[in-house]
Amino acid sequence: MSTSRSVTLSRRGILAAGGAVGIGALLAACGGDKGSGSANSGAGGGSWSFTDDRKQKVSLKSTPQRIVAFTGTAAALHDFGIDDQVVGVFGPTKLKNGKPDPQAGDVDVDKVTIIGNAYNQFNVEKYAALRPDLLVTNMYEPDALWFVPDDSKDKITPLAKTVAITSARVPLVKIIERYADLAKSLGADLRAKKVTDAKARFEKASATLRKAAKSHPVKVLACSGSADLFYASNPGINADLMYYKSLGVDLIVPDHLDKGGYFESLSWENADKYKADVLLLDNRTATLQPKDLAAKPSWAKLPAVKAGQITPWSSEPRFSYAGAAPLIESLAKAIESAKKVN
Repeated sequence: MSTSRSVTLSRRGILAAGGAVGIGALLAACGGDKGSGSANSGAGGGSWSFTDDRKQKVSLKSTPQRIVAFTGTAAALHDFGIDDQVVGVFGPTKLKNGKPDPQAGDVDVDKVTIIGNAYNQFNVEKYAALRPDLLVTNMYEPDALWFVPDDSKDKITPLAKTVAITSARVPLVKIIERYADLAKSLGADLRAKKVTDAKARFEKASATLRKAAKSHPVKVLACSGSADLFYASNPGINADLMYYKSLGVDLIVPDHLDKGGYFESLSWENADKYKADVLLLDNRTATLQPKDLAAKPSWAKLPAVKAGQITPWSSEPRFSYAGAAPLIESLAKAIESAKKVN
């Protein structure tokens, strides 16, 4: 077993146990160079090809009409106008109460076939029955298909072509542009009002965040909590944090990163190592939220917690303008209203 695969499996163990750490808690390394996409035709017919971020050119005799995608990927494609072609999803799709998981975005979760609602729930038989043309997912480390289990990957990948889009170590906006490229190749109209309005909102939000960061110079720590550990995330790898930092947000960079570089794991006794004015707290369903953390004395003593300066962090962002804009607006609002507490 390769080192990267071993690390991935150990991270999956964390996820299965209900712990978490932003994207970093799930993977230790990532990469993939930017590829390029092209299509000889839209959804109307003709041959189709796209070069993904593994630098693999995927070709089909016609534009894919039966796509199965990671839930967040399906949500991003939906935002660009690819909807009916997505027949199945895998990954966090429905909450325990039956409502859509936040990662599903605006996807109608009752309309698509759910291949699996969590890691290692990928149902190969269901997948095969959908007669997929294409599987699309994120890629946080080279050649690793996000939420495609290692133990069944060899059964899954022969059933349809696969496309992977690099989702880390590249700023958020660059990944969104890659998803736009993919959606266009699949027949999406990037000039549609829905798309151009979302892009305008994204650009306006980015300008607002830049202004907020300049006028309110507070220190921000992106973090995540589990039962035993407090994780300080690295803005040098996480795509959204990289982008926020480029806009001037003073994000704290942990100085003793775990293997892979995504985060630093701290015991709860050392949760106060970094002097943050604002906590950007991982809000995924597998992580502990403020109400869960309230019982931890070390959490309650943090200056940002005392000041109520905690804002949600969607550590697995939806890679579309529509998905990212609200996240940027939320962070800008949190910074605008924050005061220095250290």
